[in-house]
Amino acid sequence: MKILDKYISKNFLTTFFLALVLIILISVVFDITEKMDDFIERHSPFREMVFDYYLNFIPYFANLFTPLFVFIAVIFFTAKMAMRTEIVAILNSGVSFRRLLMPYMACAIFIGGMNFYFNGWLIPHANKTRLEFENKYIGSPVPSNDRNFHRQVSPGVFFYIESYNTRMNIGSHFSIEKIKNGSRYYFLNSDQVTWDSIKQNWRIDNYYIREINGMHESIRSGTHLDTVLSMSPKDFKRRDDIIDAMDSPTLNAFIREQQLQGSGKINTYLNEKHRRISGPFATLILTLIGVSLSSRKVRGGIGLQIGVGMLLGFAYILFMQITKTFSESSIIPPFVAMWLPNIIFLCIALSLVRYAPK
Repeated sequence: MKILDKYISKNFLTTFFLALVLIILISVVFDITEKMDDFIERHSPFREMVFDYYLNFIPYFANLFTPLFVFIAVIFFTAKMAMRTEIVAILNSGVSFRRLLMPYMACAIFIGGMNFYFNGWLIPHANKTRLEFENKYIGSPVPSNDRNFHRQVSPGVFFYIESYNTRMNIGSHFSIEKIKNGSRYYFLNSDQVTWDSIKQNWRIDNYYIREINGMHESIRSGTHLDTVLSMSPKDFKRRDDIIDAMDSPTLNAFIREQQLQGSGKINTYLNEKHRRISGPFATLILTLIGVSLSSRKVRGGIGLQIGVGMLLGFAYILFMQITKTFSESSIIPPFVAMWLPNIIFLCIALSLVRYAPK
């Protein structure tokens, strides 16, 4: 590394980590203020609060906003270099703007690589402990009652439950249907299904079964039927943020399972999968925009550059949330939703690089 590379890399990483530490401290203070009543009311032990919750909350929060803080750090210290006429001196010494970008992009690749690893493996394991603490001391782990479950448990086998009480493990208006070659050959309908935790099976109450074999049809009914089904109570007790506690291989397997079952939240899970990959690339793109915006010396100090940079950074986050919402509403595919902001802001970055000082 040349002296210039060391100088820029040191400023980049120092400013980034300092900004990250400051915002984390502020976030922890606000979080403690917000949740203090829950901690006191539920008598959460201080040790668990520190080591199980906040020790895992900090990396989760830091990793979530890494691209934004990279962007802010780049704009801040590069604008300071421009105000001190350091950028002009570097370019006048024969260093091209492309060469000037190399230490920036090297640091961005380093941070983006960390972000990719944290997204896929480290943070999910930390989230598992954090979510367990939240379930125990902060909020209810799952809603007490959900409605309209319609799942495919295996190829051609579907079940439906109108409502399920997660506290009592009782589902109402339960049915199973089996379909082959587009025709239904088995149908079970019942008033209620109950999980028996002792026998580890399901009890179906007030049922009737209709079976069709060619031109022959049989119907039978009864008051109680004990059976083993390809579902368990935990299938109805999943929090929406349970995928935050899954590493990437586990998440991919979970998505395949949910696709088989025909889950209505499949786009939410696919959004998370693609976000873990697109997020690190956002670090590179926002770094490119930040350098291009702040490398020119302007009148009035660095306030204007920081303001424009913050505006672009929040515009990126807002655009990401909009496309995510569209994806969850099945308006656009999850892959497009997570990558479209990167593609648009990459075009902005290349345009800014073209007009950056040479």
